[in-house]
Amino acid sequence: MDRGFYTIMSAQFFSALADNALLIAAIALLRDIGSPDSHEPLLKLAFTLSYVLLAAFVGAFADSMPKARVMLIANGIKIVGCVMIMAGLHPLVGYAVVGLGAAAYSPAKYGIVTEYLPPAKLVVANSWIEGLTVAAIVFGSGLGGWLISPHITGFFTDMTVRVTGIQPGQVLVYSMACIALLYGAAAVLNCYVPDTGVDHKPERTDPVSLMRDFSRCVVLLWRDKLGQITLATTTLFWGAGATLQFIMLRWAEDHLQIPLHEATYLQGIFAIGVAVGAVLAGRLVSIDRSVGVISVGIAMGFVTCMMTVVRDPIHAGLLMTAVGALAGFFVVPMNALLQHRGHLLMGAGHSIAVQNFNENLSILVMLALYSGLVAIDLPVNAVILLFALFVAASMYGVRRWHAWNLVNHREELERLLAWAAAHSQTPVESGGRQPHDPHRRPGP
Repeated sequence: MDRGFYTIMSAQFFSALADNALLIAAIALLRDIGSPDSHEPLLKLAFTLSYVLLAAFVGAFADSMPKARVMLIANGIKIVGCVMIMAGLHPLVGYAVVGLGAAAYSPAKYGIVTEYLPPAKLVVANSWIEGLTVAAIVFGSGLGGWLISPHITGFFTDMTVRVTGIQPGQVLVYSMACIALLYGAAAVLNCYVPDTGVDHKPERTDPVSLMRDFSRCVVLLWRDKLGQITLATTTLFWGAGATLQFIMLRWAEDHLQIPLHEATYLQGIFAIGVAVGAVLAGRLVSIDRSVGVISVGIAMGFVTCMMTVVRDPIHAGLLMTAVGALAGFFVVPMNALLQHRGHLLMGAGHSIAVQNFNENLSILVMLALYSGLVAIDLPVNAVILLFALFVAASMYGVRRWHAWNLVNHREELERLLAWAAAHSQTPVESGGRQPHDPHRRPGP
């Protein structure tokens, strides 16, 4: 790997680091202005909305110009969102603008790796992306908690009083400014990303054609007997994962008596568990046996029920590590198989767009439901049990769905899985999101 690749990875890391820190700072800001508890999950909902509404168009936008320029524009939009919050707009509005930038950033993030590197290095590149994503979650959650801690906010208050003689009305604005600087650092790095030399001329630009093409891809993947199982599994998982992120914070404060700025460390612990599970899956699960890990998803749901009885921070950390490991072991093989199947049916670019649409739609629905539960003041234990049983029941339903497919389409499924094992260039250990090789012959 050369300097250009590391510049790309550095830019992606700073942008993802800021994304994760911003959520924590925005939650703290909502509490500071006295917003209802039900507004907190709406932050993620507002962020995710652009992914769903613009799913058919962001790919064409990313292909219309050099990917580095797309990433620069996207980071600029994120900075605008932070400035809007700093200027006094409601955090939900500013965070929605940041989500718009993130939606534009996503296809460029994966696409630039495809354009810049030869096929032989794509697996290593995707491993870098997955590893830096986990690192951004761990350090971003910790950074967000640190920026809203009394020590840091007190420092900003004292500094403002000494310099201006005025007591600041909103100290958390300084946290937003620090996060905006991270987006600025990512934008500066985008300026130094080398030109890949690819001619950027999207096949279609009119909205009607883009919508029609995207709808065709959605239907195609959901009708595929193997694609539908993997897509259903990852869709449910990411919706549940986004909800768990908020449940975890509320649980830490209510059960463990941990303040918000310290509760964020549990998210980092969970991410470490996911990384451990992903590594184990890469070593133990072959792509043709990926569907077998659905049972691990069922187990993850039941293990999550233990959150209702844990009241010690050490035990809580161990539990979150275990739940994260189950999650990583469960989702990485399914994601790899989904990307492999989507690659063959429509190309990886379209497949990622369909996957992002379904996963983020699931996030919207599940966060809206969770916000409703919070609005009616349902006890956190009841929310945890409902969530855990929903995950277990959903995964059981998907397993029964696959069993029905085996009964009625066994030969087709066995042929597809055997072909995947023999020809896949999307190994489980990479996490899955492999770019499309236009010269590769399609499979069955």
